[in-house]
Order: sequence, then C-alpha cells, then structure tokens
Amino acid sequence: MSKTNQGYFFEDYRVGQVLKHATPRTLHDGDVAMYQALYGPRFALQSSWDFAAPGSSLRNPVMDDLITFHTVFGKTVPDISLNAVANLGYAEGRFLARVESGDTIHAVSEVIGLKENSNGKTGIVWVRTRGFSNFDVPVLEYVRWVMVRKRDAAAPAPETVVPDLTQVVAAEELHVPETLDWSNYDFAAAGEPHRHGDYAVGEIIDHVDGVTLTDPEHMMATRLWQNTAKVHFDVTARPDGNRLIYGGHIISLARSLSFNGLANAQLLAAINGGAHANPAMAGDTIRAWSEVLDTAPTSTPHVGALRLRLVATKGEAGALRGVDGKYLPEVLLDLDHWALLPT
Repeated sequence: MSKTNQGYFFEDYRVGQVLKHATPRTLHDGDVAMYQALYGPRFALQSSWDFAAPGSSLRNPVMDDLITFHTVFGKTVPDISLNAVANLGYAEGRFLARVESGDTIHAVSEVIGLKENSNGKTGIVWVRTRGFSNFDVPVLEYVRWVMVRKRDAAAPAPETVVPDLTQVVAAEELHVPETLDWSNYDFAAAGEPHRHGDYAVGEIIDHVDGVTLTDPEHMMATRLWQNTAKVHFDVTARPDGNRLIYGGHIISLARSLSFNGLANAQLLAAINGGAHANPAMAGDTIRAWSEVLDTAPTSTPHVGALRLRLVATKGEAGALRGVDGKYLPEVLLDLDHWALLPT
C-alpha cells in the first residue's frame, strides 16, 4: 500500500463520518507578525499592546480572529479539500474563545451532507468543523461546503443529503470575551470616531483602497496556514494553468481593507454565511465594500454587534448581483458576519 496521502475523493465520504485532522499547531507572536506583513490590518486591538491592555484584560498580543480561522481551516485541507475544485461557502460560524500566543490548535470535522453533481465527475461535500485550543477548549466552529473530484466517475452516487443550515447566527449566541471592557475606549487611537450606533441598516460603506494580488504573497500565506490544496500551488492542477488564490486570502485582504470606514469593528464574532462567488488569480486588483445588514446589543456593557456584508470585488462598490440574480463576474467574495464595536 502507498504510504503517501492522495487525499479523499468524493466517493470516499459518508454522512456521519468523523475526521480528526493532523497536525496540531502552536501559534506564536511570529504568526501575528506574519499576518500583519501579509495583510496589513490596522485594527488597534490587534496592532497595539497599549491599546489592548487598559480595561480589556486581554493578554497580548491579541490574535486576529482570522488567524484562528485560517489555522483551523488549514488543518482540514488534507482530509476535505486536497482534491477540491473549489471551496464554495460557509455557514453557522462562531468564534467561541480567544486564541492567544502559545496556544496549540487542532481540528475535527464531521461530514453532514453529500450531493453528486450532474456531470458525474464531482460532488459537493458539507462538513461541520470544530477547532480546539490546548486539547479541549472550543475556539471556533463552522460549516463549509466544497466541490470535490471523484476518483472514478463510474462510482455510484451516494444518497443525497443536503443539510438544513441556519441563515444567521442569533445575536444572543455571539461570544463576547468576558474580560472585554470598552468603557474607556480610545477612539483617537483606534483611528475613527464611529460608534456602534452611528451605523444604519442598509448603509453601504465603500472602503476605497485596492490591492493587486500576486502569486508569491498568496502562496506564502497558504503555506503559513499549512493549506496543501493543489490548486493553490501546482499550475498543472487546473486546466487554465493558473494558481487559484485561496479564498481565505481574499477574506483577510477584504477585512483589512474594511478598516477604512469600520476601524472600530475590532473583533469578529460570527460568520453567518459566505460564498466565494468567482475565482481570483494573480494580477486581479480587489477592492472591498460593506453593507450594514443589522445591529444588535450584546450582554456586555459598551459592546454592540453589527451584522455586515463584506464584499471583495474587482468592480464597483454596491454592485453584487445581475438582473438574473447571479453574482456579477467581478464579485469574488460575499461574506455575511457579525462584528463587535464599542457603543
């Protein structure tokens, strides 16, 4: 038998199957520095020890929530998306606890849905993934679905099971760190004066700035998260000979761009849903815009929640779908999430 891992193909999955992912990874201050170098986020809570320390009692440096997401996601790739055509979407994502420098992360996934595509060559796999720190502390959970190749197109299709997923994580289910105290929040240091109550449902925020994608940066980022999906590295993995840019790379770039207009959205609390609407390649210049979908209080004084649609696009702010209801070809990411802001 071969000792190398060829990855799972669509016909290898069964609903209820539990996958314990290798390998655990300990996060350090160096991961924070690399994340800053790759994406340039300017959110004060993750950028400044002095900003984080007063009142919040959060240990420093504060790990960006997306470092947690990428690390857990990367653990799952060899078992879920090594032979993927594309990662399609997310739902029911919740950040459950802060990850701090020195914590060791591991992940477990359960297959919750399967559906073969009409071409008979690929199928959709739904999994619920849970990330843990230091053996047993839940830090993140989410559902994602992936289009995966079949090893043998003649293999019989499994029974179709499409999970019934919640559209939005309820505001009362959002985790707010117990030690978070924004009663003396420094808006000048944060970079903008806009509080939770300054945003209105339906408001569109153009984040203005753009970033041109390059292969070296996205490949470095993908290696950092130990994401081994072939389409990100191997030009022979796609018929067009291009390296597909990891969707999480787009998420982090869009989140960093969103600082301009949402500088006080310091923490991510949930990912309600998300779609990688179109592929991104080196040479594409992306911009970001946000739409305020909802606002809600939290159980913590001085902390409010905004439900936001974050869109990464090669086009104009506010443009999302065509008259046919489909995503416009220039739209790369549509991410529905909750963020925490000072009130």
